[in-house]
Amino acid sequence: MNLLLRPITILGARVLDGLEFLGGMGYLLLDTIAAVRIALFGTRGRRMAWANLWAQMVRVGVRSIAIVSLVVFCIGAILALQMAPILKDYGAVSKVADIISVSMFRELGPLVSAIVLTGFAGASIAAEMGSMVVSEEIEALEASAIHPVRFLVVPRVLATTVMMVCLAVVGDLMGVLGGMLISRAFLGISFLQYSTHTFDSVQIKDFITGLFKAGVFGAIISSLACYLGLGVTGGAQGVGNATTRTVVLTIVMLIVVDLMFTSVFYYLGI
Repeated sequence: MNLLLRPITILGARVLDGLEFLGGMGYLLLDTIAAVRIALFGTRGRRMAWANLWAQMVRVGVRSIAIVSLVVFCIGAILALQMAPILKDYGAVSKVADIISVSMFRELGPLVSAIVLTGFAGASIAAEMGSMVVSEEIEALEASAIHPVRFLVVPRVLATTVMMVCLAVVGDLMGVLGGMLISRAFLGISFLQYSTHTFDSVQIKDFITGLFKAGVFGAIISSLACYLGLGVTGGAQGVGNATTRTVVLTIVMLIVVDLMFTSVFYYLGI
């Protein structure tokens, strides 16, 4: 009987863990939304320090520009090389620019930039939050009547969301540039021809949907990192576990959310 009940017990425990996770994330998001209003428009003394927000933007975004640019540039170049043989068979090599530009602005630019930012900033935020929990700094803030969400979470969520949008723009341009250079070097497509196809194929809706996704991705990265970091238990080992979980869960969630958005946009014809 115990052997028969064991799988059910394990499944039930996993379901309860999942519900607890979703409930905790939902509570943190609601608390963060309420704290954002106070941090931006509250009375003096309760507002967020703009220097803190700027420091987080530099830490999250500015320091990520180089690695995001390199990764997305390489992906654009790889796409050009992979698609060239197929398109040559149909005499449509020039369509490389169309495919790369649309895929970059709508999908790959925001998604790849978000995945890179997860490893660069998401893990850092989770480790920092976890270390503060272990060293009892969170309790010290609460004892000083300082709201941890308003003081710690809000600047990181706002900074990551804003800089994720900026990084998506950089990633879009670098991906298109990578495809352009490879197309010029190996496929015989001139810069003018590539640019013309890019401007003809990319529409405003492609750019807007990509930026919208990027903003949501930024909020997911920072919120999940803060939640898992603040939930650390077990000392230094707990910090390491939270950091690992942050990277894995965030990447999975980013891809799932991207699929949901893409499906909705396809259904709406956007």
